[in-house]
Amino acid sequence: MVFAYYNRLSLAQKRVYRASDEIHGVTLPRAEELRPVIPRLSRALEREDRSIVEQLCREIADGITARLGVTPLRVRVLAVRPSASWGELHGLYEPGPGRAHAIITLWMRTAKQKRVVAFKAFLRTLLHELCHHLDYELYRLPDSFHTEGFYKRESSLFHQLVADAVVADTGTR
Repeated sequence: MVFAYYNRLSLAQKRVYRASDEIHGVTLPRAEELRPVIPRLSRALEREDRSIVEQLCREIADGITARLGVTPLRVRVLAVRPSASWGELHGLYEPGPGRAHAIITLWMRTAKQKRVVAFKAFLRTLLHELCHHLDYELYRLPDSFHTEGFYKRESSLFHQLVADAVVADTGTR
């Protein structure tokens, strides 16, 4: 399946898109070692403790990049999402110069209601932005498109990190 914007891509971009779409999962070695961080992140988000949320997101990102042998990146968590007529920005991946200084920015609160983002949505946003990094660093793709394969990779990471017992512990079924 291709998304509508596929028809606007150049031939080279279409090749990258198709290559991305063929990668359906990320095998994360020793994923179970990162699982204890997940309920801690949920509780910190519930308490609206931005600095602890940021620290735990870094721990998850560092754990994933180290296990996959890719360049680490910075993670920062800010308060309220930016918004405009197009909607709200949930997360942002910025590759940085030479991709060695990549940054993920996440926002803890919705723009309109200024409520803390739901835990699963927040974690999936972190993993979504990490998947952009993996497209460049692990898969060596020249671009990172939102393909069906991309979303499958995000879900793959989520399910490896969030075991049923962990989800039950966070109260986020």
